[in-house]
Amino acid sequence: MDQSEQPSLNGDNFHNSDPAFAQQVERLHQLTVYGRWLFVGCLWLTIAPVCLWNLQSEIALWQQYFTWVAVRYGLFYHPLSTFGLAFCIGMTTAVLIWQSRNILLGLPLQEKQRLEKQVFRIRQQGPTHPLWKWVCQPLRQIKN
Repeated sequence: MDQSEQPSLNGDNFHNSDPAFAQQVERLHQLTVYGRWLFVGCLWLTIAPVCLWNLQSEIALWQQYFTWVAVRYGLFYHPLSTFGLAFCIGMTTAVLIWQSRNILLGLPLQEKQRLEKQVFRIRQQGPTHPLWKWVCQPLRQIKN
């Protein structure tokens, strides 16, 4: 890769007017979003069913006689299930808040700089980088 394809470094942040670079940063951000939601989905498909299966008898009791005390004691006496469900709920909430903040307020400068540096490293490494084809290769256009 020649020098013209690389972003210039100015202090702590990158400055590049290359529209392809901005598009690559956006693609990397989209991959980050998809990766976080994929992780949350995997949590709900692996950990949550095991935790709910362990709480099966408690859930049957809650369906017959629902009280908050029964829920509290059921969760208290099944700490691993409680921790697993709390982890799933916590990660889902964290990703929702993170993505909502990015949508409503835009990417923070520090996050944008991190993405730019990562795109720069992907460009430097070239096709041997695992994310090269997802971030740096031009999108294939469908011919009509």
